[in-house]
Amino acid sequence: MQSIQRAFALLRVLAAGPAGVTELADRTQLPKSTVSRILSTLEAEGAVAQDDDGSEYRIGGTLAELSGAVGPGSNLVAAAQPLLQELTDALGETAGMAVLDHDEVRYLLQTESAEEVQVRNWVGDSTPLHLVPSGLVLLADMDPDQIDSYLARPLERLTPDSVVDPMTIRARLEQVRTDGHVWAQAEFDESLNSVAAAVRDSEGAAIAAIHVHGPAYRFPEIEDDPEIAELVKEAADRLSGWLS
Repeated sequence: MQSIQRAFALLRVLAAGPAGVTELADRTQLPKSTVSRILSTLEAEGAVAQDDDGSEYRIGGTLAELSGAVGPGSNLVAAAQPLLQELTDALGETAGMAVLDHDEVRYLLQTESAEEVQVRNWVGDSTPLHLVPSGLVLLADMDPDQIDSYLARPLERLTPDSVVDPMTIRARLEQVRTDGHVWAQAEFDESLNSVAAAVRDSEGAAIAAIHVHGPAYRFPEIEDDPEIAELVKEAADRLSGWLS
């Protein structure tokens, strides 16, 4: 079971783009020897492939075939990749996509900025819904009973700015439904700010969230808030259109 979990952790990182053993070990917090061993097994099965120069690994043909077999609407990561890259190119900050994972939000994809100071790669990690914009936009779309159940439990606080008051969170969820996006300022990590919007399926249900985040000291410039939010919403709407 542990080997399967580790293999999927590596595949989630590779879904965002090619990476070498050292980078994969850093992102998954696994020993290099373990990463190399798992990659060898995955390569033998065609799940990953190594570049000609042997420096990096990428998703292999076997997984591409399997993803194609479940239909175009399921290949969300592949469809999101160019949209996230456009956001990163336009804003100079990291963009990502996340989905609901029980009562948390799980990060599936991330595109890196070219800035010297970057945020860490969150691919494969999960976070409580109320602490990050991606979680809030997905929480806002849940049934009232589900929201009540979530807010009735003790809510984790990670920074002094973490919002854990149920009434305040309910007000934010209502604002999400009105604005189509939400910002979080140093609520998950004191050094990070982020904004997110929901991706919707053909029935209008929120199935994922697209976000952009960056170091709090430079992101965002206050006057750029509306423009950044609109770009994120536009990317989410374009991905929603692809799913319709």
